[in-house]
Amino acid sequence: MLEVERSDPIDFADLPFPEEALRGLVATHLCEMAASMENFSDEDRLLTLLAVSAKLVLENLVLHVQLLRQHGIPLSDDVESLLGRLRGSNG
Repeated sequence: MLEVERSDPIDFADLPFPEEALRGLVATHLCEMAASMENFSDEDRLLTLLAVSAKLVLENLVLHVQLLRQHGIPLSDDVESLLGRLRGSNG
């Protein structure tokens, strides 16, 4: 996680929990999830982990945009680009 965060840091803001404890909680949860898939085929395990990842990225995007709108902060170029692609495919 820390390696990924170097290029995409997480803003923990003023959460009342230690960052390392939150990372540990998430890592433990993911390890438990992976262990529960021991009877899955490699393809099913990969698809399940990709689906979970996609859901989390979508949830993060939605929360990020909601917070920015709530505080009247303009969207970053990356977020604008993503949303622009969405607008383009619906228009």
